[in-house]
Amino acid sequence: MDKRQFLKGSCSILTGSMLSRFVSAEQAAQQAGQAVQQPASPRTNWAGNYTFHAEHLYEPKTVAEVQHLVTTCPKLRALGRGHSFNGIADSTTNQISLKQLDSIDIDEKAHTVTVGAGVTYGKLAPVIDARGFAVHNLASLPHVSVIGACATATHGSGSKNGNLSTAVAAIEFVTADGSIHTLSRAKDGDKFLGAVVALGDIGIVTKTTLDLVPTFQVAQTVYQDLSISQLEKHLDDIFLSGYSVSLFTDWQNHNISEVWVKRRLEPGTTSANFAPEFFGAKAATRKLHPIVDHNPEACTDQLGVPGPWYERLPHFKLNFTPSSGAELQTEYFVPRDRAYEAILAVEQLRDRITPHLFITELRTIAPDNLWMSMAYQRPSMAIHFTWKPEWPEVKTILPLIEEKLAPFDARPHWAKLFTIPSSRLNQLYAKMPDYQALIKQYDPQGKFRNQFIDTNIYGT
Repeated sequence: MDKRQFLKGSCSILTGSMLSRFVSAEQAAQQAGQAVQQPASPRTNWAGNYTFHAEHLYEPKTVAEVQHLVTTCPKLRALGRGHSFNGIADSTTNQISLKQLDSIDIDEKAHTVTVGAGVTYGKLAPVIDARGFAVHNLASLPHVSVIGACATATHGSGSKNGNLSTAVAAIEFVTADGSIHTLSRAKDGDKFLGAVVALGDIGIVTKTTLDLVPTFQVAQTVYQDLSISQLEKHLDDIFLSGYSVSLFTDWQNHNISEVWVKRRLEPGTTSANFAPEFFGAKAATRKLHPIVDHNPEACTDQLGVPGPWYERLPHFKLNFTPSSGAELQTEYFVPRDRAYEAILAVEQLRDRITPHLFITELRTIAPDNLWMSMAYQRPSMAIHFTWKPEWPEVKTILPLIEEKLAPFDARPHWAKLFTIPSSRLNQLYAKMPDYQALIKQYDPQGKFRNQFIDTNIYGT
């Protein structure tokens, strides 16, 4: 029995045994003025590959309503903007969407912004930019929520840039008993480092405070046809050639089809001075999409034209369908000092991979000290696969890729598809016992646990 069949079966069993508690939770939520959705058609994630199993979806408007829901529902799981590809945000009983908690409060003196759990980077960026601020990095698409991205260690790119969660200065969350807690980098030490990338496990995060930097301009250009052999001796040079650098390949012909170089402009300058050649690759003369046959209109501006940081650091514009849309994604983090070896190992599977692949992206990420971050205490390269929506075929390929990457202690992205067993995940995360203890402290009865967490964190 696969995981989806298991969840459906579990949902049917729980419906009979816990119906009275569901009704009680729903009635209490309605009395508090909270929306309860029971959609006529199944709800899916944005890519359409995963169908949620929760019978109830709550949409509170205030933190007080969140507290009420937490104390009323026996089981509850937070749902972000649906950009995960697996069951990390799923529940067989109750989900809570915080999209109506959309406050944005800037502290200009402290150079921070505190955002409600419903705020996306696409909404946040122009607001802080208008006040002269930016965040240090963005993911490849701006549609994701701040809370969800930080909770899963989602990242942008840049050898000197930490993932998005490294900007978190404080979090506010509601724990299993309904009480509100705040943890900050300044005051809470290791507990804070364990709680930032918490995968939704310690409570319902209602606010996040981010560090801000002065606003800046970025220009990007794309180069075509870089030999993978250039990475053997020049990997660091290539990835340090811009503020953010991405390499795209379909794994054929020992070739990188596109190199996206995003350079931060110094104040007072208007050009990033891109050379016509880049380690043997040629500068593109027209705008490109990472997937060759896709329309580049959805992509952020290229050809060296400067623009605000939030209109260049993502690959895709806010008002367009990001990436391919109907797709699957997997991603593995390997140590940057062994990245070339890891690339060659995956390349051996090229004829198995390419028929089912839209594109692979290679990016570098700076190390951090966040316990459950994929870049925990090691400079990393992320090997990302955007697959065609062909799960039966992809499911057979993932164990082969994971076997090739096992010697490099590859850590999978928590919000994407992988088959690495929990026994191996425990070996990959030195702080896993401390993380489990932190969960127990704030959620002793497992109110926020779901099948994904039971399987991947606890091995049950």
